[in-house]
Amino acid sequence: MKLLLTSGGVTNPSIHAALVQLLGKPISECHALCVPTAQWAHPMCGPASVQGLVAARPAWRNFSGLGWASLGVLELTALPTIGEQRWVPWLQAADVLLAGGGDATYLCHWMRESGLADLLPSLPDKVWVGVSAGSMVMTPRIGSYFVEWPSAPDDRTLGAVDFAIFPHLNAFPTNTPADAERWAADIGIPAYAIDEQTAIKVVDGSVEVISEGQWTKFEPLAARPTALKGERDNG
Repeated sequence: MKLLLTSGGVTNPSIHAALVQLLGKPISECHALCVPTAQWAHPMCGPASVQGLVAARPAWRNFSGLGWASLGVLELTALPTIGEQRWVPWLQAADVLLAGGGDATYLCHWMRESGLADLLPSLPDKVWVGVSAGSMVMTPRIGSYFVEWPSAPDDRTLGAVDFAIFPHLNAFPTNTPADAERWAADIGIPAYAIDEQTAIKVVDGSVEVISEGQWTKFEPLAARPTALKGERDNG
């Protein structure tokens, strides 16, 4: 699966161009499925925010509201009760999965419980676009800083990539560069802090940062992050 891991969605022309390149055709010709599951476990989310995502309300214009040929919903908590013979064809017919934010450990749990996590490696041509937790779920761990689901056994997630993500850099009072540096010191793996104008594209293990904003890469135990603005990084 091809990954476009964002903090705030497709927020600028550079990220938009990367998405179209991953899709291989215009967005208006692509069929999308929204995955709202992560929102149910986060205290800042709920029915109204889920409705906004799946209905492509104006606040989601950079994600579900991009002008897809069709927009459906893949609610992971329902999938174990209906059987793969019903929902796998929906997945196969889609070009892209749009994974919304919330709690990444809850999303990880339901990706495993539903069987979606096991299927992803067999879908090399599909595109996964994540916002916040929808991006973080692909990392090995998110750090206790971001765990909101009370039943989470720990902070581990899918590990589809080998780095961690600190999203919403400078978007909230608790997401400052200093907060990101403290988080990275405990995470123990390569990590990126990214703002709303930054995305990380991953295809066949190749990592590229696409940004018109600010981002920082941290090495494990390192101490020396490099703050960058509007540049690209290959790995």
